[in-house]
Amino acid sequence: MLIPSKLSRPVRLQNTVVRERLLTKLASAGNYRLVLVNGPAGYGKTTLLAQWAEENAHLGWFSLDESDNQPERFASYLIAALQQATGGHCSKSEAMSQKHQYATLPALFAQLFIELSDWSAPLYLVIDDYHLIANAQIHEAMRFFLRHQPDNLTVILLSRTLPPLGIANLRVREQLLEVGTKQLAFTHQEASQFFNHRLKSPMADIESHQLCDEVEGWPTALQLIALSVRQSTTTAQESARRLAKINASHLSDYLVDEVLDRVDATTRNFLLRCSVLRSMNDVLLTRLTGEDNGQQQLEELERQGLFIHRMDADGEWFCFHPLFANFLRQRCHWELAADLPDLHRRAAQGWLDQGFPAEAIHHALAAGDVEMLRDVLLQHAWELFHQSELSLLEECLKALPYEKLIQNPRLALLQAWLAQSQHRYSEVNTLLERAEHEMHVQKIEIDGVMLAEFDALRAQVAINDGRPDDAERLAVEALKHLPISSYYSRIVTSSVMGEVHHCKGDLARALPMMQQTEQVARRHQAYHYALWAMLQQSEILIAQGFLQAAYETQDKAFELIHEQHLEQLPMHEFLLRIRSQVLWSWMRLDEAEDAARKGLEVLANYEPQQQLQCLAMLAKCSLARGDLDNANQYLRRCENLLQSGRYHRDWQTNTDKPRVIAWQMTGDRAAATQWLMQAEKPSRADNHFLQGQWRNIARVQILLGRYEEAEVVLDELNEEARRLRLVSDLNRNLLLCNLLYWSTDRKSEALRVLIEALSLANRTGFVSHFVVEGEVMAQQLRQLLQLNTLPELDQHRAQRILRDINQHHRHKFAHFDEGFVERLLNHPQVPELIRTSPLTQREWQVLGLIYSGYSNEQIAGELDVAATTIKTHIRNLYQKLGVAHRQEAVQQAQNIMKMMGYGV
Repeated sequence: MLIPSKLSRPVRLQNTVVRERLLTKLASAGNYRLVLVNGPAGYGKTTLLAQWAEENAHLGWFSLDESDNQPERFASYLIAALQQATGGHCSKSEAMSQKHQYATLPALFAQLFIELSDWSAPLYLVIDDYHLIANAQIHEAMRFFLRHQPDNLTVILLSRTLPPLGIANLRVREQLLEVGTKQLAFTHQEASQFFNHRLKSPMADIESHQLCDEVEGWPTALQLIALSVRQSTTTAQESARRLAKINASHLSDYLVDEVLDRVDATTRNFLLRCSVLRSMNDVLLTRLTGEDNGQQQLEELERQGLFIHRMDADGEWFCFHPLFANFLRQRCHWELAADLPDLHRRAAQGWLDQGFPAEAIHHALAAGDVEMLRDVLLQHAWELFHQSELSLLEECLKALPYEKLIQNPRLALLQAWLAQSQHRYSEVNTLLERAEHEMHVQKIEIDGVMLAEFDALRAQVAINDGRPDDAERLAVEALKHLPISSYYSRIVTSSVMGEVHHCKGDLARALPMMQQTEQVARRHQAYHYALWAMLQQSEILIAQGFLQAAYETQDKAFELIHEQHLEQLPMHEFLLRIRSQVLWSWMRLDEAEDAARKGLEVLANYEPQQQLQCLAMLAKCSLARGDLDNANQYLRRCENLLQSGRYHRDWQTNTDKPRVIAWQMTGDRAAATQWLMQAEKPSRADNHFLQGQWRNIARVQILLGRYEEAEVVLDELNEEARRLRLVSDLNRNLLLCNLLYWSTDRKSEALRVLIEALSLANRTGFVSHFVVEGEVMAQQLRQLLQLNTLPELDQHRAQRILRDINQHHRHKFAHFDEGFVERLLNHPQVPELIRTSPLTQREWQVLGLIYSGYSNEQIAGELDVAATTIKTHIRNLYQKLGVAHRQEAVQQAQNIMKMMGYGV
């Protein structure tokens, strides 16, 4: 929940000097990317911008304090400020910032700029007190912001120091408007106006000019002079002489003597107590002081000119001038040291009463009150956890003594969930074990529900670690004791159970469990788990061979991502990747590539190692096209990533698949041998991950001529796939069996399993899996089509596959290009008839397509000529080759290929 006062424009104070010369300068602000108002404390930066802002409708204001050094908090307020400026135009960015559903601040800002791309009116964002930002991550994000912001957006920074944002570069490119200390200093005329507004008796111009010169136009000094004159017998000249010798960093003594010591004791006490608050309203002051007239006292301080400002147009929120606020806090530490803890406790309760637990935590920490901090956490920690306030919670738990933490099992559980959510997986079990041990030692009783909560988290860790048996045991035990009210842990455990069934190949139980998880997660707005459940459903349906149903489930997942603004989460890449896999299976390669590239875009703000599987998908797309050069470029990137990190088993398997296919295509037995020596050999094959790894092994064994070993592997894979109804895996396995039988000259068995694979493909829709097998597959499909024994659906699929092999695997045996023909005619064994009566280039192309199994109509379509023209080409090439019909032409082309050294 955001504090309204931090997003409110300061209200223009009464009796302020209108800075006409500076407002004129700021009138051109819209022509610049950045306006920097830079000067020491007390030079009127905020007042100036408040005057200028009155004339600008589409303006957002963000007042910083020290807590905004948390990147998530900074982002939430910045986006909220622009939401106010645009009247809610950036709703998607706002949702992403509030739920922390973005990879990095630059990634969030990139989304913001997309939303602002259709906002045409001039737009301004004021960020006040930017000097309070010390977080390098925020500075880097703001550098990105300034580089890429829309042309109609101007950022105005108010700062005491020069911010590290590439200011010099903006200055050189004339994209920076600066207002510095010298310009902020009052002129003689402005000083005269100021004193005329503040003093009952007018001051002579010459006197005000001298005072202005004495303090070098420092507005705060002039304000202090006016205050001293009103409150005491001190002359303006005496105050000026004293102020001339000090600066903003040495004001304390002066403010004690000339301000604090000159107000009555009640007002002094009120000022010091209020100083613990960064912003204040009547409700907070009532809780802090125990008095009901806080609003009246604030208004009286404002009337006296005691450095207090209204923060909103309604006059509900107030704050001290930063320079005066710092001074008051210092004095409060001196004068009310004993009362400070109680003041912070009262402030914390006041913020809790208004629904701001994060601010309450700030005061509980300042009070050093671990009991109060514990109580706030017990009441609000899980709310903050689900709002992704992870940094704040981590700070709190570090401040809480461990003995206090373990006295409250829910906080020990929170600490472990915090580690899980921050991807510190290895720490989770250690934290839980330590907590349980200490609780046992101190005889702190843990009820059955809390133990079940612990087990739910342990189950999640176990499934992440690839320990499905442990995960199942823990999840089953947790579900026995978790009440319906523990919805989050029940969502976790049901998700884990679905994954366990998936990992064990029990797809019939896995699917409904994941569907149930999705429904409950949606009901409780746990959208991360809902999305995860949908991703799992899609993978389960793919394994069952229902790729169309998986595709439709993915469509619903894309809708959820769009509705809940989850585009920048890594799970979005997961969805794009499995969408790419389905499209690849269907030989929709352009779309598959597009999905994989979008996955890489999602991962652009994460570690490069996470790109591995998308790069492997792009390699597979290139292999299906027969583009080995491009595939090898992607595979080299994959191999570099494999060497620089450790990956989950399925990541390794998915990456190895295009590698072993590429080795098969190029006959790279050396690489295959090296890989096989190091490859993991799983003990089971009861899910699609393990089946995939064993298929990689079998493909390499076939390439290396280790046929008996490959056959043993494939027989076991098929047995498991049939038992568990892993239809897609069986479909893939049969294609490897086909390769094995063909390679061992068992042609009838090869055709038998190929026919079964074609039949299964009517369910799976597989095309690319056949295509990557290349010419071996093409020869068999031609043979089956010539036999004319396939069912109609299978025949259509065979023709489609053959067409794709010929289109994408443009090997020399399929398309007789000019280079091939030139080498053929110079070959010593070329038939004399071909040498003396050479075919034209077009006739060579037609012969290649005939050999590839194309009908006359298909050849006409491929070459984009009339069917009658193709008949003429065929008649001519038959005559030149001395053949009478198509089969003889195919045989002649095959003889030529063998003569040229191609194994066909």
